[in-house]
Amino acid sequence: MLINNDQDFKKAISELNITDQRKLAAKFVESVLYLNPDPLIKNALEIAGKKIVSDSDKKEFEAAYKNIKSLAVNTYTACGGDADWPAQAAHFIATATKACLTPAERLDSNKLAWKCAMQLRMAKNCEMIESDNDVIDNEAQNQYIIINDFIRK
Repeated sequence: MLINNDQDFKKAISELNITDQRKLAAKFVESVLYLNPDPLIKNALEIAGKKIVSDSDKKEFEAAYKNIKSLAVNTYTACGGDADWPAQAAHFIATATKACLTPAERLDSNKLAWKCAMQLRMAKNCEMIESDNDVIDNEAQNQYIIINDFIRK
């Protein structure tokens, strides 16, 4: 099945286990990482792709979640006419990364990758507003390509 709309996208996501959703969400973030190259995000993405099998893994995961949550809060900026759109995009990237690491008990696991994807679409919208260029790649289409590749592997 080729995913080319949000209905199929959400259905495919809901069929993935939480570990695979985290890996997929990390791939979504990696595709727009240039909008927030903070090293905390790269580190968090590496951790998000790991399976939690030990107490030390769990502690590493929790620490990364706390760090990225703090980054998301610190990058929050106001929207509107005076908005700093690149800063707002950076915030959405941090928030998407936070979704990758959100503990299973705090998030409906069927929505983890979906929430990440929506944050990234907002980040790309910020980039488009800042550039006054409506030719910027459609992030939904990019995400369909990523999930199609992910599911085929």
